[in-house]
Amino acid sequence: MGMQATSKGNMPVVLLKEGGSETKGKEAQKNNIAAAKIIAEIVHTSLGPRGMDKMLVDSLGDVTITNDGATILKEIDVQHPAAKMLVEISKTTDNEVGDGTTSAVVLAGALLSQAESLIDQEVHPTIIVDGYRKAARKAKEYLEEIADSINANDKNILNKIAKTSMQTKLVRKDSDLLADIIVKSVLAVSEKTGETYDVDIDDIKVEKKAGGSIKDSMIIQGIVLDKEIVHGGMPRKITDAKIALINTALEISKTETDSKINISNPQQLKSFLDEENRMLKTMVDKVIGSGANVVLCQKGLDDMAQHYLAKAGIIAVRRIKESDLTKLAKATGARIVTNLDDLFEKDLGTAEVVEERKIEEDKWVFVEGCKHPKSVTLLLRAGSQRVVDEVERSVHDALMVVKDVIQKPQIVAGGGAPETFAATKLRGWSKSLEGREQLAAEKFADALEELPMALADNAGMDPIDTLTLLRSKQQKGEKWTGIDVMKAKIGNMKSSDIIEPLAVKLQIVSAAAEAACMILRIDDVIATQKSAGGPPGGEGGMPPGMGGMPPGMGGMPPGMGGMPDMGGMM
Repeated sequence: MGMQATSKGNMPVVLLKEGGSETKGKEAQKNNIAAAKIIAEIVHTSLGPRGMDKMLVDSLGDVTITNDGATILKEIDVQHPAAKMLVEISKTTDNEVGDGTTSAVVLAGALLSQAESLIDQEVHPTIIVDGYRKAARKAKEYLEEIADSINANDKNILNKIAKTSMQTKLVRKDSDLLADIIVKSVLAVSEKTGETYDVDIDDIKVEKKAGGSIKDSMIIQGIVLDKEIVHGGMPRKITDAKIALINTALEISKTETDSKINISNPQQLKSFLDEENRMLKTMVDKVIGSGANVVLCQKGLDDMAQHYLAKAGIIAVRRIKESDLTKLAKATGARIVTNLDDLFEKDLGTAEVVEERKIEEDKWVFVEGCKHPKSVTLLLRAGSQRVVDEVERSVHDALMVVKDVIQKPQIVAGGGAPETFAATKLRGWSKSLEGREQLAAEKFADALEELPMALADNAGMDPIDTLTLLRSKQQKGEKWTGIDVMKAKIGNMKSSDIIEPLAVKLQIVSAAAEAACMILRIDDVIATQKSAGGPPGGEGGMPPGMGGMPPGMGGMPPGMGGMPDMGGMM
């Protein structure tokens, strides 16, 4: 069972614990490449505007319906170690640039399947890896060469970029409206430092609620809190709000030490309780004295304090998440106060209106109409929970691509045009390489073309015809020629307004090449079984379910229940 080797005296040497296994050489490579190809095939069909969605059901029966590569791979619990690497690149791409997760995985799968044919021709994996690395570097140069520089706050182009990102998703028909609010929100929170812009996507709070339709989604110049106003006697709406953000509890803390007080008459008890009320009233008076008419508190609010605040006509909300408090500070310009003695008028934030509104079943507090909010909220609506979840994922991708372009204002056309351009250039360049690396570089070009092939495939076009036509047009120097998936024909992608950030394309090539190279360098997979304690060779030393039998038997063939099947006698 374990890994064995024979020493000079023909004595077998057992290296691994019982239950460990090892696959070596070609077999290990084949196995890893096969696993990675399966992962790529899963997401292959969801690439592009004509891509299909996946329905994922987890162990609890929760359903996710999505087209987002990263989400698909995150939800399927992948066991195979090589396949896990592809899941990782989709995650990294998602965090780094937000879009292109499916493309990165498809490209990595294509690179590995191209490498497989070279390994079959006895080309050493190290040579393939070197060739791929050089080709990846070159491909990125060609992508930078084809890219156009733009003005970072050109709303028109940013709109097209957000729309392109949403073309492949469920929200396609509403992409005009969504692109508009997405671009507004990113521009609102972007900060200029010198010549460049910086955007922190966390400043855009995305709240989703099923009900209504996608068209009811909107941008709120401020923050939406999924809490309600604490006291029935408080006003439900205040215009021209002055907002105090408090990071301390408006309640009397209990004493730390245990002590007994002997009270002999009701008078003493009354003064004891009055003192507590007086302390709360002092706290509330400090708030009123600052001129605040809205109190947003991160911690608790005593019932008595609520009563005093309500009497003064102040709206209060309690137990607000710290992250929301920080966003509120950015939106309203308030300072978060930890000690009530420090609360002065200059610490208050402003908003045109603070109002409690009913959304579906819940009451939410809207803080909106802030002057120059550095934090805004996107309120997403859709007919059902599944749809609104997918809208949120699509909006995240679109927010990220707009951010990418603002931070690195260079764009390329989509539809497989830049990949085909880079592939065509790579083929010419590969001729300059000597030795077998030349083959690897050519294979890299073939793999890049897998992306337009997948687009054509999903659009029901003939992949081979499409690819040959694409190549011939690219050879003639029509660099923006790509696949117009919606019309199912080849055309100029620039004029179809299909535009993507250069940053996304570079990330796809880097991530895919690195993952492919990493998997190709593996020639030995050693798996060990952990023993679960107990006597050696007893239950402990065996992989679960095996019960001392060869794998696959699981102790007994299923359905036998320890007895021969007696055919209807049971």
